[in-house]
Amino acid sequence: MFKQKILLKLQFCTGIFLAVSLSIILLFPPPALSQKAVVLNMLMTAPDAQPWQQGIIKDFEAKNPGIRINLIEGPNATNLLEDLYTSAFILGDSPYDLVNMDVIWSSKFASAGWLLDLSDKLTKEELAAFSSKDIEAGRYEAKLFRIPIRSDLGVLYYRKDLLNQAGFQPPETFADLLKISKSLKEQGKIKWGYLWQGRQYEGLAAMFVEVLQGFGGFWVNPDTLEVGLDKPETLKAIAFLKDTIQEGISPSGTTTYMEEDTRRIFQNGQAAFLRSWPYVWPLANAEDSAIKDQIGIKLMVATSGNNGGTCLGGWGLGIAKSSQHPQEAWKAIRYFTSEEVQRQFILQAGFVPSRRSLFTDPEIISKYPHYSQLLKISDSAVLRPPIAQYAQVSDILQRYLSAALTNSMTPASAMQAAANETRRLLRTGK
Repeated sequence: MFKQKILLKLQFCTGIFLAVSLSIILLFPPPALSQKAVVLNMLMTAPDAQPWQQGIIKDFEAKNPGIRINLIEGPNATNLLEDLYTSAFILGDSPYDLVNMDVIWSSKFASAGWLLDLSDKLTKEELAAFSSKDIEAGRYEAKLFRIPIRSDLGVLYYRKDLLNQAGFQPPETFADLLKISKSLKEQGKIKWGYLWQGRQYEGLAAMFVEVLQGFGGFWVNPDTLEVGLDKPETLKAIAFLKDTIQEGISPSGTTTYMEEDTRRIFQNGQAAFLRSWPYVWPLANAEDSAIKDQIGIKLMVATSGNNGGTCLGGWGLGIAKSSQHPQEAWKAIRYFTSEEVQRQFILQAGFVPSRRSLFTDPEIISKYPHYSQLLKISDSAVLRPPIAQYAQVSDILQRYLSAALTNSMTPASAMQAAANETRRLLRTGK
C-alpha cells in the first residue's frame, strides 16, 4: 500500500513536471521553434551570383541569423533578366523581395509601381558618400528607388608603350585619336587604330552616348523629353564612327562587334585604342596577355570646346512593392551597400565601387591602381535617358543607328526617322 502511494506521488509529480515543462516550451519556445527564418528572394545573372554567394551573402546571414537570402540564378544576358523581372511583376505574383537592377531599369520599374520608395531611408550625408550619378540613376520623379551597390564606366584604353615610342600624348580630341591611329598604322606598329562596339544591341547605345556627348549632342532630355537625334551634332558623331571604318582605323566587321570581340583583338596586341568597360583591365594585365602592363585609361575624347563623357553602367538594389518582408529587405540593402562590405566585394570581385571613398581606399588601390583614374572619369558620367520608356527608346536608336552605320540608310534619313519615332513614343507615353 505504501509503495503504491509513493508510486502515485511520483506519477503525479512527473505529470506536473511535464505539464510545467510543456507550458514553458509553449510560452518561451527555443529560437528554432519560435520563428522561421525570413527568406528574401533575389534574381541575378549566373556569373554575378558567384561572388555574392562566396562572400557577402554568407557574411550577412551569419550576422543576421533570422534572415536568409535565396539567390536565383538567371540568364547571363541582362535583357533576358529584365524580361524575367517584368513578366513576374506583370503577372502580379512576383516571388522577388530584393530587386537587383541594371542602371537603365530603375525608371521603368518605378514608373510601373513595382518598387518601394526609399527616399526617406538615407540622409543627405549618407547619399553624398555615393557617386552622385549613381544616385541620380536610381531616382524617378524625384523619388529614390535604387541604392547602387556597384558602378560601371565606359573608358578609353590606350597602349602606353606604343604612344611613348612614337612620341604621342594620350589623345584629347577625336582628331587626335584618328591622327595617332593613322600614324601607328603607317609605321606598322598595329593592325587597327580604334576598336568600338557597333553591333545592334544595348552596347551600341552605351558607346554612342559617349561619342554624342563628345560632339556636344544629346539623345533625350529627361526633364523636357526633347529629342536630339536629328540635330547636326548627332550626324557629326555618326560621321566620325563611319570614318573610322572607311579609313581602316577600325575593322570592317565593327558593326557586328560586341565587348568581347573588341577585347580579344585589343588584348592580342593588334590595336592602339579600345572603348570598353573596366572589366577589361585585369584581363589585359593577366600573365598570358600580350599587352600586360602596357595600357592606360582615360575619359573618352571630345571635340574642341566640348566635354568628354563616360556612359554610366552598374547595378543597384531596390525592394519589390509586393515583398512581404520590406524591413528585412532594407536591412539587407543597408548591409550590402555599406562601405566595409562593398570594400570586400570590390576586392574579391574587381567591380567598380559606387562609394567615392573606395576609389582611393589604400587596400583597393594597392590591388587596382587604376581606380584613382576611374574616379576622375566617373565625374564625367553620362546617363542614358532615365525615362520610363527607355527600353523602347533604346531599341529605336539601335535600329536606326545600325542602319546608318551599315549603309542601309543615310545618316540623315535614319536619324530623322529615329527622332520622329522617339517623339511619337514619348507623346503617347506622356
